[in-house]
Amino acid sequence: MNSNRYIAEAIGTFALVFAGCGAIVVNESFGGVIGHVGISLVFGLIVMAMIYAIGNISGAHLNPAVTLGFTFAGRFDKRSVPGYIFSQIAGAVAAALALRLLFPENASLGATVPHVGLLRAFGMETLLSFLLMFVILNVSTGHMEKGIMAGVAVGGTIALEALVGGPVTGASMNPARSLAPALISGYPDQLWIYLTAPVLGTFLARPTCRWIQGPACCTPEQEKEPADE
Repeated sequence: MNSNRYIAEAIGTFALVFAGCGAIVVNESFGGVIGHVGISLVFGLIVMAMIYAIGNISGAHLNPAVTLGFTFAGRFDKRSVPGYIFSQIAGAVAAALALRLLFPENASLGATVPHVGLLRAFGMETLLSFLLMFVILNVSTGHMEKGIMAGVAVGGTIALEALVGGPVTGASMNPARSLAPALISGYPDQLWIYLTAPVLGTFLARPTCRWIQGPACCTPEQEKEPADE
């Protein structure tokens, strides 16, 4: 059923924000016990886990920019985009609310804030999102992130990019991940970067994938919605 896909996206994005932003909150609340490397690994591991858990149901996008990237690549039915994005944002906001209840003393709840100039931050988020989507397009089937190696490849990419980009911009690559803690914590500083740069980055991945893999890489014919099977 179509509703199963939306529920899966909501749960998966909830897990992403709860675990990833939760790692940041715990690190801040308990004297840096997790550290930057640990936080990066948490983000990568939770995405990997969710790909294996729900990849066969919804594709485990967990990210509005990824959903739009698949749509731009011709692999996802645009009619399903509003439902996916709503589910992802709802799951992310629910996770941020849970963190607020568990850690009322934490101010930012893991909100992403740039630590460099705006142009550099925008460029970093665009490049990180481009590389993420490039990997996703090359290891996924249609719009589905599933299979033995998809979780390792995508989760590993997120962990590596968080290691590099975390100190610079927070390495969001995900509008829902940034929007939810910003809304609940009241820290919307430069939120526009995290809502726009990831989308631009994922859009840029499509022509690059076609250049590398050939015209068959991203075509509407590859997509076959689960509801039609």
